[in-house]
Parts: sequence; structure tokens; C-alpha cells
Amino acid sequence: MSNLKYLPIALSAGGLALAAALATAAGALEPTTHVTPLLSTGKTVMDEPIVYPTGSPAKVTTSIVSMAPGAETGWHTHGVPLVGLVLEGELTVDYGPRGKRTYKKGDSVAEAMNVPHNGRNTGTGTMRLFVVYMGADGLQSSIPVKH
Repeated sequence: MSNLKYLPIALSAGGLALAAALATAAGALEPTTHVTPLLSTGKTVMDEPIVYPTGSPAKVTTSIVSMAPGAETGWHTHGVPLVGLVLEGELTVDYGPRGKRTYKKGDSVAEAMNVPHNGRNTGTGTMRLFVVYMGADGLQSSIPVKH
């Protein structure tokens, strides 16, 4: 009997494929294994459709961005789709005329791609952000822009 009944989320087709892969790799998910959905979207935080790069081999990159209090990313856009999860602290992102949004520990975001933005650590301690870039060989994940 499969232990997938213990998976506490409604799975999409991609989620089912992941669950099947995990079940195959581990024999089956144990009752003590829990999946907590963080984000499921087809649009960025600025309501842009998420479109994957074409033409080059796919490349997934993960990073942890650490920023001291008051530090900024500088104005930039992204050449590839990306999602982030705030691990610690507070990050306020200025999207120019489209406003500011503040993300705190535990928040997930599908970041804007073509809307210039600047992130700033508005907390009192180090801000740490886990980022997954869904790109392709030869494409920049972050592109500086003049503001």
C-alpha cells in the first residue's frame, strides 16, 4: 500500500510526478514526511507571466543571498524566472512606480523579471534569501539597470 495518502497537499501534475519520483527513490514516503507548499503560480509578483528561456540548454541555479542591515541589491531586472524564500530577516523591494513590498521570514515570492526593482534589508539583522533561478546557459540571472 502506498504511503502517498499521507501527503498533506493537493498535488498538481508536476507535484504528482515529484511524489512518484520520491516514492520510487525512497520506496515510499514515510508517514513522517510532510510537504509544505510555499508558492504555486504562473505569474511574478508584478503579474508578469512566467516564461522559460528557450534555445539554450536549461540551467537551474540556487543561491543564498545574504545582506547586512541597510544593504541594497541595486536596481536590476532578471533575465530568467526565479523564486525566493526569505530564510531570515526582512527584505523590502522597491518596484518604482508599482510600489514597494516587504517580505519576511517564511515568505516566498516569484520575483519580477522585466520590472526594474531594488531590494533593501530593512530589518535589524542579516537578511538571508534562498533563490532558485530557472535559466539557461549563457543567460544572466540578474541584469543591472540605471534608475
